[in-house]
Amino acid sequence: MRKIFITGSNGFVGLNLNKYLNKIHGIQLENVSRNNLSNLDNNYFSNGDAIVHLAGKAHDLKKNSNPEEYYQVNFELTTKLYDAFLKSDSTKFIFVSSVKAAADSVDGILTEEAIPTPLTDYGKSKLMAERYIQEQPLPLGKSYYILRPCMIHGPGNKGNLNLLYKFVQKGIPYPLAAFENKRSFLSIENLCFVIASLLDKKIPSGIYHIADDEALSTNEVVKILASSLAKKPKLWAIPSNLIYGLSKIGDILRLPLNTERLNKLTENYIVSNTKIKEALNLSLPITTKDGLLITANSFKN
Repeated sequence: MRKIFITGSNGFVGLNLNKYLNKIHGIQLENVSRNNLSNLDNNYFSNGDAIVHLAGKAHDLKKNSNPEEYYQVNFELTTKLYDAFLKSDSTKFIFVSSVKAAADSVDGILTEEAIPTPLTDYGKSKLMAERYIQEQPLPLGKSYYILRPCMIHGPGNKGNLNLLYKFVQKGIPYPLAAFENKRSFLSIENLCFVIASLLDKKIPSGIYHIADDEALSTNEVVKILASSLAKKPKLWAIPSNLIYGLSKIGDILRLPLNTERLNKLTENYIVSNTKIKEALNLSLPITTKDGLLITANSFKN
């Protein structure tokens, strides 16, 4: 029986990962609470096999967070946890970081070889944690895997996809059809599959980007959401200059459409998943479109 410790088990990814791993025979899950994280000792992870570190301070799109919180949670907490791992019996440490540790915008396709240039405190704090993990001497028999997922979605997740779904559901035309873009998505099913595979297989320690196989435009996403509702997609190609002006007004008045959300919906952000797939020698179980349909169907409830 393998014992797996999980931090952040009450979050979106944590809840889904618990459900996923509970279906696998021979795995015992131990959820690590915030109180446990504050009082770690050298024996806490004794008799364990792996630690999956999900707990963290999420990116705040409304920019209401104290920047220092990102470093306290995403960096300092991770270093404390990793130090405990190095002294423990556990042999694998899986840290779920973010592609934002590598880049806030992407020109071309983002691979693990890109030189990190995060601009936000969120991305910078994640990168600091990554570098700390990489800089520590790794005892024989231990491995670390730094996962950089792109935008994760799935049942129970509320974010830009949910907002877009509500537009489609209400029959409101999507007004950003003039923007041509491609971006990567990540189904929660595929992320859980990768984490479960890492628990089962031994591959070289390092950084691995996680994304679904196909990048889609936001226009294509709107069409998928509309098909889940058996509706015809409504796409309006309003001039981009006018949209940019409205988003700046949204920044001032705190409207649903602001510059950051506009960038999220219209930016190009393609992430390569080649390295992790080749290392695991596995194919992802869910296609990009099927994953988005599963998420869209969950919004109905």
